[in-house]
Amino acid sequence: MIVLRHVSKSFATRTGTIAAVDDVSLQVDEGQIYGIVGYSGAGKSTLIRLLNGLEKPTSGSVMISGQDIAQAKGEALRTARLKISMVFQHFNLLWSRTVSENIAFSLQIAGAPKAAIRARVKELIALVGLTGKEDAYPSKLSGGQKQRVGIARALANNPEVLLCDEATSALDPQTTDAILDLLLDINRQLNLTIVLITHEMYVVRKICHRVAVMENGRIVEEGEVLSVFTHPREAVTRQFVRQTGESGHAPFNPHLVDRASGAVLKLTFVGQTTQRPVVGELTLKYGLTFNILHGTMTQTAQGTFGELWLQVAARGAQLDAILTDLHAYAIATEVVTHD
Repeated sequence: MIVLRHVSKSFATRTGTIAAVDDVSLQVDEGQIYGIVGYSGAGKSTLIRLLNGLEKPTSGSVMISGQDIAQAKGEALRTARLKISMVFQHFNLLWSRTVSENIAFSLQIAGAPKAAIRARVKELIALVGLTGKEDAYPSKLSGGQKQRVGIARALANNPEVLLCDEATSALDPQTTDAILDLLLDINRQLNLTIVLITHEMYVVRKICHRVAVMENGRIVEEGEVLSVFTHPREAVTRQFVRQTGESGHAPFNPHLVDRASGAVLKLTFVGQTTQRPVVGELTLKYGLTFNILHGTMTQTAQGTFGELWLQVAARGAQLDAILTDLHAYAIATEVVTHD
């Protein structure tokens, strides 16, 4: 569906050339929800503008449904853009138009017949949950309702790709969840390919199938969401993953634990292993007390994973035996500290 090959985009400034996107290659399959995450200045927004042809790459190819958007011009580019829609952070609604009129706008620009526009608008209002708000103006809508209008407008011309540029970052947490549930529902119903640009790893965790982490214009890590969350390789990825804790407390620091009391183990559970009574089984087998220091359970679109920090007064061969058992349970284990 979407294939980027060695894409770079540079901008000339008074102080020199800035590489906003630097040799990026990635692939998004049809029907996939793909997240691109990074901090401000990482190159995310420039990358999404390359996907819809608003920017031309300095080098490389941007293939969408077999067409190189980077090379398309004139009518070919306008036609291609009809299949690539955008949802914006700040909604970008026309304040002088009602909900129905905002949704109808892109259909009018495309020259659709009036009867077809009315039918499509009615269908989309029901899809995004705005029934009863057809004649309301944006000033009378909540932030979540405005974004629902933006999503409906983006879907009006039956796009193949939906680009979401920080689509939830202006919303409160509860409304963010509702909008993400809506995008997930749309993806399932329409098999629509969605690319999410965000700095919030929670958004990626909740609905994305794959994620790319950007830093300084480059993709530094990429893979299935569950794999990236359970085994982040890069420092920036680990920092993003730590942000997804929902307790509101500071992250657990195992190095503050008294080492004299034994080794501290970090266990990572994935899928069915999250339901196994591992601590109880190890306690019975070794006759040791396993002190639970900290634990989290996280749900992603691909399944559940959990992390558990234990302290156990085991050393040498006994500690090695415990690690062997945990490996046999298919539980990734790291010895964080030991005396």
